Amino acid sequence: MFKNCLILFFALMISGSINAQANLLNSKTVDQIGQKNEQQLAADNDGPLPYGYVDDRDVLWSKVVWEFVDLNQKINLPYYFPIDTTNISTDRRSLFDTLIKGIKQGKIKEAYSDSFFTSKITQDEIDTRLINVREESGYSDTFRIQTQDVEGYMIKGMWYFDKRQGELKYRLLALAPMGKDVQSLGVENVEDDNLYELFWVFFPSARDVLHDAKVFNPKNASQPISFDHLLNARRFSSVIVREENIYGNRAISDYVRGNSLFQLLEANKIKENIRNREMDMWNY
Repeated sequence: MFKNCLILFFALMISGSINAQANLLNSKTVDQIGQKNEQQLAADNDGPLPYGYVDDRDVLWSKVVWEFVDLNQKINLPYYFPIDTTNISTDRRSLFDTLIKGIKQGKIKEAYSDSFFTSKITQDEIDTRLINVREESGYSDTFRIQTQDVEGYMIKGMWYFDKRQGELKYRLLALAPMGKDVQSLGVENVEDDNLYELFWVFFPSARDVLHDAKVFNPKNASQPISFDHLLNARRFSSVIVREENIYGNRAISDYVRGNSLFQLLEANKIKENIRNREMDMWNY
């Protein structure tokens, strides 16, 4: 499975043909940078790679898992940077800034308050989780959660065995930026290291926005990679924190308490069970 994901990632990376600085070598004025000519626009059929149709009857087995992507890990840094957008081109933004911009512009309409998509969340409700205006002694201070305050992402996805293709596959369903409680920002003597889900985005509805947002490619700056490619290729390091189960989808931390090592071992156990499922299917 890892080999298939690796092949898909490199295929998508090579197939990307959009230059982050389009028309840079042909521009005579600054405002022409990034503008495509008529021929380029006519030939431009770039878009996210569409998912194939999967009939429910073809899903022989499935399991939904929640994973935490820690942005402190080196492989996950493309989702975190850039944090300072003052001296950088407008086509390079962090994943958090990309999601916020897409929601504000109305391009991402499927934003929810939880990972089960029970209730949609409005822009005003998102602002209450990101902005805190505190008044004291006639003065007001505004505290806002920004890219540097987002320390990770929670992602929800489904592993399933496609009996037509005869292989184990993964489909990303949703993701949520994880940050601190905005009400605790700037408050003295308050130590809250917990991370909270700021909002959930239904991933398939955000693919167009995430495809247009490019990530810097350190090996070839003329061939940037999109967030959509990175996420679909599972180009990140993550730890399983929850799986759907009979106990109300309880988290690992709910039944393995107070021991981070044992929680990590339990997460690896769940991961190995999923990997072994493909081999077990071939034994039937």
